[in-house]
Amino acid sequence: MKRLKYLYLSGLFSISILSLTSCSDILTEKPVNVYEKDDFFIREENAEMAVIGVYAGVTGDYNLWASDDIYYPNRTENDNGQSALCHYISTPANQSINSAWKNRYTALNRANYTIDGIQQMKGYRDNKKLQSLAAEVMFLRALVSFDLVRMWGDVPYTTEYSKNYEDTYKPRTDRQIIYDQIISDLDYAKKHLVWADNSSSPERATQGSARALLMRVQLHRAGYSLQMNGKLERPDEDKRKNYLNTVIEEWEAFQEEGGNFHGFYEDTENSYEALFKSFSAEKLNSKESLFEIAYQYPNRKGNFGTMIGVPVGQPVIASNEQNSVMGRAANQFQCLPEWNDFFEEADQRRQVMVAMHTWDWNTEQHTHVRREVTNTAYVGKWRREWMPLGYDDPNSSNANFCYIRYGEIVLTAAEAYNELGNTAKAWELINMIRKRAKATELSLSNYKSLMKAPKVWDLNFIDDSDETGKIRTVLFWERAFELAYEGVRKYDLIRWGIFKETLQLFGQKTVANQKGIYYPAGNNFQTGKHELFPIPEDEMLINYKLNNKNNPGY
Repeated sequence: MKRLKYLYLSGLFSISILSLTSCSDILTEKPVNVYEKDDFFIREENAEMAVIGVYAGVTGDYNLWASDDIYYPNRTENDNGQSALCHYISTPANQSINSAWKNRYTALNRANYTIDGIQQMKGYRDNKKLQSLAAEVMFLRALVSFDLVRMWGDVPYTTEYSKNYEDTYKPRTDRQIIYDQIISDLDYAKKHLVWADNSSSPERATQGSARALLMRVQLHRAGYSLQMNGKLERPDEDKRKNYLNTVIEEWEAFQEEGGNFHGFYEDTENSYEALFKSFSAEKLNSKESLFEIAYQYPNRKGNFGTMIGVPVGQPVIASNEQNSVMGRAANQFQCLPEWNDFFEEADQRRQVMVAMHTWDWNTEQHTHVRREVTNTAYVGKWRREWMPLGYDDPNSSNANFCYIRYGEIVLTAAEAYNELGNTAKAWELINMIRKRAKATELSLSNYKSLMKAPKVWDLNFIDDSDETGKIRTVLFWERAFELAYEGVRKYDLIRWGIFKETLQLFGQKTVANQKGIYYPAGNNFQTGKHELFPIPEDEMLINYKLNNKNNPGY
């Protein structure tokens, strides 16, 4: 199977976009190639090249974004970057926020340019290949548009490629309008993309990835979000039910149309661990992995397994030995060690999520030696030890980021069923996940022993006096056990309306804060502010239609 990441090296997006700083600048970027759009989009091969260029634009910061109740950074100072984000002390001048904003708008503009170019091609309406290519880009536009909404809320937005500078200065667009566009794009994508099979690469969109993203979007839309009035609000019950019913419709499509292929990663011993080993080992499998962000050194440097993973000491070797040892992993994040105790002993996800060891370089043995640690835990889902020996760069890896996978949508469907009153179906789907993990299947009869203290911490901010509330509590823990570090936990806590309460609970009880405040998120987080990032300072200065009004609290 040819990996998309290798196509990046040759594609380099012949109609690539200049990288400027603000969204207003980005929305006026012009192709650096001599081709004008009408001259470029004349053959299917050119359209394919443009599509690969849009994939190449979805890059960069899909690592860990701001501490949740599972992980925190090693550094506590205000670095004007990632650590400040994690500790909730960042300002509009934060460079990581500025970079993320710029990356999203660059990708959005590439998508707008390419969709319009393909749709204007001769014979588009009768050409299934061109429609499929446009559908891939609509999936990507939906993905980055969803990022913009959940990171910043109401933002300047367009689906048109701007040709003159003044048109790019735009006021905020209500997020519900952006959501409608996201749904429209994903509806088109799922109609014109095929289901994955054994020959598919998860690095390219399929009907399954479009439907899965639609499930994630609608679940998020049904929950709480921070509005411009500084309040956490969610839609009325009729709208919520509509969004949740869409989640169930998409899940049923997976069962009826995609169920012959999609499912859990296949392995006879431990499919959960095998899945994450496959990510580190650069193996592609689209059965459970529904869409991946591809990385390939040196053009697209990844840090999964290096800056995010289990620490590995710098090898002291001769240059000709580089291919026979693990590379370095200068870990920048830690897991709250209590999670190791929250799992059942037999739950196979524990040893993947919580890594309580390091790899030190042993000079005498001239190799890395594993060392166990106590009261310290690391992000275990990506590891140098699971990668092939050797490295191109001690700080980079070629491990992809799985943006969305089958395990997530099972739990997403379970939540939708529960919120709509079908608790029996919710238990069934939750236990699909737990059965794969070799954990005890849950029910009302064993709820208290597995989902309450002393096994886990009591969640006084979730009412579990009825069955629906008990399943909400189960999903609080189960989505963490299953999906830790995969880019959804922070947004789960926001849409449930319990982010501050959760951070405070974990900050008060974790051993990480017993010898100093190394995990200060609960102390710093402000409800009505930190659910969204600030619009970057550069954008505020240049876009006068924002009326000098940033997001609440900034």
